[in-house]
Amino acid sequence: MQFGHFDDAKKEYVITSPKTPLPWINYLGSENFFSLISNTCGGYSFYKDAKLLRLTRYRYNDTPLDQNGRYYYIKDGDTVWNPGWQPTQTPLDSYECHHGLGYSRFVSSKNLVAAELTAFVPLADSCEVNRLMLTNNGTEEKTLALTSFVEFCFWNAVDDMTNFQRNFSIGEVEIQGSEIYHKTEYRERRRHYAVYAVNCPIDGYDTDRDAFLGAYRGNDRPETVLRGTAGNTVASGWGVIGSHHIDVTLKPGESRSFIFVLGYCENAADDKWEAPGVINKKPAKEMLSHYQTDEQVDAALAELASYWEGLLAKYALSCADEKLGRMVNIWNQYQCMVTFNMSRSASYFESGTGRGMGFRDSCQDLLGFVHLIPDRARERLLDIAATQFEDGSAYHQYQPLTKKGNMDIGSGFNDDPLWLIAGCAAYIKETGDFSILDEQVDFDNDSTKAQPLMEHLKRSFDFTVTHLGPHKLPLIGRADWNDCLNLNCFSAEPGEPFQTTGPSEGPVAESIFIAAMFVKYGKEYAAICRRRGNEEEAVYAEKEVEKVYQAVLDAGWDGEWFLRAYDAAGEKVGSKECEEGKIYIEPQGFCVLAEIGVKEGLAEKALTSVKNILETKYGVVLLQPAYTKYYLNLGEVSSYPPGYKENAGIFCHNNPWISIAETVVGHGNRAFDLYRKICPAYIEDISEIHRTEPYVYSQMIAGKDAAHFGEAKNSWLTGTAAWTFVNVSQYILGIQPDYDGLTLNPCIPSDMEEFKIRRYFRGAWYNITFQNPEHREKGISSLTVNGTAVEGNLIPLTEGCTEYDVVAVM
Repeated sequence: MQFGHFDDAKKEYVITSPKTPLPWINYLGSENFFSLISNTCGGYSFYKDAKLLRLTRYRYNDTPLDQNGRYYYIKDGDTVWNPGWQPTQTPLDSYECHHGLGYSRFVSSKNLVAAELTAFVPLADSCEVNRLMLTNNGTEEKTLALTSFVEFCFWNAVDDMTNFQRNFSIGEVEIQGSEIYHKTEYRERRRHYAVYAVNCPIDGYDTDRDAFLGAYRGNDRPETVLRGTAGNTVASGWGVIGSHHIDVTLKPGESRSFIFVLGYCENAADDKWEAPGVINKKPAKEMLSHYQTDEQVDAALAELASYWEGLLAKYALSCADEKLGRMVNIWNQYQCMVTFNMSRSASYFESGTGRGMGFRDSCQDLLGFVHLIPDRARERLLDIAATQFEDGSAYHQYQPLTKKGNMDIGSGFNDDPLWLIAGCAAYIKETGDFSILDEQVDFDNDSTKAQPLMEHLKRSFDFTVTHLGPHKLPLIGRADWNDCLNLNCFSAEPGEPFQTTGPSEGPVAESIFIAAMFVKYGKEYAAICRRRGNEEEAVYAEKEVEKVYQAVLDAGWDGEWFLRAYDAAGEKVGSKECEEGKIYIEPQGFCVLAEIGVKEGLAEKALTSVKNILETKYGVVLLQPAYTKYYLNLGEVSSYPPGYKENAGIFCHNNPWISIAETVVGHGNRAFDLYRKICPAYIEDISEIHRTEPYVYSQMIAGKDAAHFGEAKNSWLTGTAAWTFVNVSQYILGIQPDYDGLTLNPCIPSDMEEFKIRRYFRGAWYNITFQNPEHREKGISSLTVNGTAVEGNLIPLTEGCTEYDVVAVM
């Protein structure tokens, strides 16, 4: 069942029913100011940091689902309705929500009144712009009452939701004309405020939430709206809202637009006031002046569209498969950009109040967006590296506003250091910019400890070398990529966080997954050292990699698949010897991805085991059999109900590793089949089962052991976005950035006869045509570049050349 459809020409997903299984959202914003907006106008806004600088409130656990948002109540006689259906839920005569790239548009009607609401965050200013166009499609004059509504958050979203004895006493506002200023805490330590304004005179306002709603009423039936007149209330202490009341008269066929702006403003510490107790409104006035007319809004929308067109043009696929094209060209890359901005901090599943920017997460996300914004990727790598500890380990996350590591989730996740090498290698391969390695970068954000980034990579590499266990495999520490495999935790008390309870170090528990990472990214470290002229370090790195490679063969193979780990007692995890959790997905994918066991014939066996044991119709589950009881020696992985999350859920993040692994052994048909299983565009018609948005990836799909097999959760902010783009762009379609240029190594379904890719790389455009007349799955038999035959599959870089025409025959 579908609740909408793709419009590829406009790069939109058009939702045709407001009653989607879950709220289907979009992200507005590209740099500092961000908003989340659902298909019923729910969501929230913040500046830079969803925890510390939250502008509007959102109630995650509230019922009905998806409250609050930016709401526009239209009172037409006795009928009150909203362009996005919520919160009144008045049945509409027509409804569409168009989620596009950085904007959302709502087109609806009721009783011959049409509403078109366009919401976006412009490139130039820290604000969300909402343009509401009302049209009278009837033959008689219409008299309407239009009421806007947002509810302000008291900045720190955690404090706002918990410290009620304080927060019911601190709210403050100012009103000037059509401008409502939220200035809670401004007169003490803050020098920023929010403004909510409309571009026309108003007939009233409200800023007191309780007076606006009325006693024991919700957003669905505010007393003020039903009355049809504003209360002109000034909030003091209690809940603070922003609401404009506008009386509107429309002649038959007449349209009128209203431009609402919700913005964030800052003043210098010595320039906070324009009069005693009156905030300095100059930055707000300047910002608002940019969005007073339809022409200004249209220009800002055109600038936003141009921005996205320019980004997505950098990797564009032309092929016969419409669904593949829309994912590669639009939605997968768009989601990669959203994860660049958000990491794992703010979504409809991540509240923005706990997790900041993940060390591991952000390094992996970079793999999917480095080709789009290499300059910002460079900055992100330096920010991440600056949070690293001197011994090479890392905080597990850092706060986006301060860019400093925090201990909310702790440290000691022993895979973290290697992801820094992965991110740096991807950046250098994309840009050829080795100078980043000479940048002086802090350790633990302490400038007195700054060292070149190259030293950070060495310490990342050496951290693993110096943290090996009894089988000469890397120690797992707090956990590895699977945060829920807590082998040193031993938590027996409810309420103890698995990721911070117990020791972060342990001398016995080892990870085969980290071993595979070390083999793959240790080779990258050696390659970087060699290209930097440090042959001695390169040879040293290769020797250490070989030792771990051999350790995996000696102690990490279980007969038909790779082991997952050894626990704190030295017992096997992910083995046929285990009662439950006999086989895990991660080592099967990453070991083969790292080419461990390929020449020994183990890779094929491991992938066969994945197919026979882990694969389902909705994707590959994380482990089998699911854990049915809690294992003290394993931790959180065994705490979930069977089939959910890490306990045998379909964890979409690591499904691409299996698809990539299949390309490593040359199975194009198999790789593409696995790609399609979790790809949103291919499963749009089961939206009533899947439930999350059919245009972006989710973190998890309930596995075959779950009560709701096939149901997805935690959409948008997941490493799935980056890894699926790496999978489809580099391993399936086969365009791989390398230190010396672009390498072509496709591994495709045999019935794919031709496809073309236009790719921007190091200042030049590559127009690449792949031909597959023999219906092969992998490899290049001939390569022609600008009319000249080239040996091998590397497109040689030609100085001064800005356009490459390439034909690759498989």
